[in-house]
Amino acid sequence: MAKAEIDEEQSSSPHRHKTRKVTSISKPGWGYILKRTLNSFTSKGCTDLAATLTYFTVLSVFPGLLAVVSLLGVFGQGEQTTETILDLIQPYAPSQLMDLIEQPIRQLTEGNGAGLALITGIVGALWTASGYTGAFGRALNRIYGVVEGRPIWKLRPWNLLVTFTMVILVVLTMLTVLLSGGVIEFFSDHLGIGDQITQIWNWVRWLITLVLVVALIALLYYATPNIKQPKLRWISPGAAIALVMMGVAGAAFGFYVSNFSNYNATYGTLGGVIVMLLLIWIMNNVLLLGAVLDSELERARQLESGIRAEEDIQLPPRGIRQAEKMRDAHADLVKQGRQLRLDNDHLDYSEQD
Repeated sequence: MAKAEIDEEQSSSPHRHKTRKVTSISKPGWGYILKRTLNSFTSKGCTDLAATLTYFTVLSVFPGLLAVVSLLGVFGQGEQTTETILDLIQPYAPSQLMDLIEQPIRQLTEGNGAGLALITGIVGALWTASGYTGAFGRALNRIYGVVEGRPIWKLRPWNLLVTFTMVILVVLTMLTVLLSGGVIEFFSDHLGIGDQITQIWNWVRWLITLVLVVALIALLYYATPNIKQPKLRWISPGAAIALVMMGVAGAAFGFYVSNFSNYNATYGTLGGVIVMLLLIWIMNNVLLLGAVLDSELERARQLESGIRAEEDIQLPPRGIRQAEKMRDAHADLVKQGRQLRLDNDHLDYSEQD
């Protein structure tokens, strides 16, 4: 399906053999996965794709936060959510970045409305934030070697649904952090459970938060590209590794900016903007690396199950209608171009074609 060609073998179900589980991949298979992941990350131009995603992140991040804060405002947690978001970002973000984003994030809480205005604001925010979802899907299409075959009237609502699901996961994550402690303390005080349950829950809720964030990444990997994966893995290896690397990369970048660089001296007031863009670009690179890892894990599973996946990963597309239209349109343009050449040339090359 690369280069707008519809691969008939890919369009049908490729799982003629039962594919192996990830845990059953052989040692040579894991070596192949590592080499292929690094090669694919480079050959697919993932750093350029991350730059594209950085642009859509800038367009989508504040509308997405607006949707989250607006929904949490229904529970009376809008302002507390803003403080929690800032507290979560501060350990990893340099001071230039915090100065840039703190005021806009605080203004999200102040701008909350009610009723129809709230619903309209959430819908508008979801529509804008879904731009990142669509861009991420296009990036994964390149990673998996497929073209987008779903028509816009199917693709756009699907991206909105995926974005809404992601917002709900973020809301659940924030509610776990914000509300659960008070609930546990209530039961501890009134039922005599003791303080130990509160201490245990303080650890458990962060574990739940971690699982929800990994599920958020796995949803991006599963739902956005034009491929039908065998099943939804809420905690995929690529998502788990991406989350760990995002934490490490964010901390390392914050340490570097704080100790070894001075963007304000170089760029003046634009220093905070440069830092933010670099950090977002790094995070998107990590997300794409995790997606490449998952794709190569699937390739290795298929190869060790006897499926011909050395060239293309054999997964059926979600849709091919739009790709077929693009192929036919390209064929028409080639035909018109050939005729234009022949009409303006005294030599007849028709037999050579």
